[in-house]
Amino acid sequence: MTTPPDVDPAKLADLLSVAAEVLDGVTEQFIAGHRAESAVQKKGNDFATEIDLAIERRVVAELQRLTGIGVHGEEFGGESLDADLVWVLDPIDGTFNYAAGSPMAAILLGLLHNGRPVLGLTWLPFVGQRFTSLPGEPVHSSGQPLEPLQPATLADSIVGIGTYNIDSRGHFPGRYRSAILDNLSRVCSRVRMHGATGIDLAYVAAGILGGAISFGHHVWDHAAGVALIRAAGGIVTDLEGQPWVPGSRSALAGAPGVHEEMLEIVRAVGDLEDHRR
Repeated sequence: MTTPPDVDPAKLADLLSVAAEVLDGVTEQFIAGHRAESAVQKKGNDFATEIDLAIERRVVAELQRLTGIGVHGEEFGGESLDADLVWVLDPIDGTFNYAAGSPMAAILLGLLHNGRPVLGLTWLPFVGQRFTSLPGEPVHSSGQPLEPLQPATLADSIVGIGTYNIDSRGHFPGRYRSAILDNLSRVCSRVRMHGATGIDLAYVAAGILGGAISFGHHVWDHAAGVALIRAAGGIVTDLEGQPWVPGSRSALAGAPGVHEEMLEIVRAVGDLEDHRR
């Protein structure tokens, strides 16, 4: 991914440095709140913890003060996604994992420029991993540059897949998700379900996973990871094969070669409506 022509690369580098300091500043609070009780009931059986709310308030305030750029957060909304520049924040990705005591939880922060993810930051405090990206530069893991993603095959790849309930009747019904999982499992090396979309995407950028599928539509789950993957030389579309944008209903991510094979499997599953019966 190259730097947009109307964005100063030096400004982006400065913004990344400031954002990294802000996330470092809330890491101790994130760790201290492990196994936090639920505080706000959301749709279905989803919830937010007190730590979600506190971290979002703190990060929003500090980013706005230090960068002058508005923030769109999972818990409180905020700045319009149509703004020229907007931070997109998920204070705790993998809330169920976090509340249960699993280390598979992260802080996700992306910067959108006219709807295009240009900065990606994914912090995994419990395992000590920090992923960052700038357009035109290598993805960094805990400060160390990573090699760009190379063409690979699905047969040699681990694939992350989003959580599902076989009886779900959402936009992507459970039987549709299950059919994709069935067909993927026949081809890929292994399937993994981390329960945290942002971690799956960061691990694709780092070459840990060859690909990942998210059946969700929330921009805060995807923005940081899309920036990371594109900077690493990977591909992110929706499940129909259209380039990912903030309004996308899903995300299909992978290294070159792997993404194409995964997209073929998704298309072979057929129409969504055929899986609602």
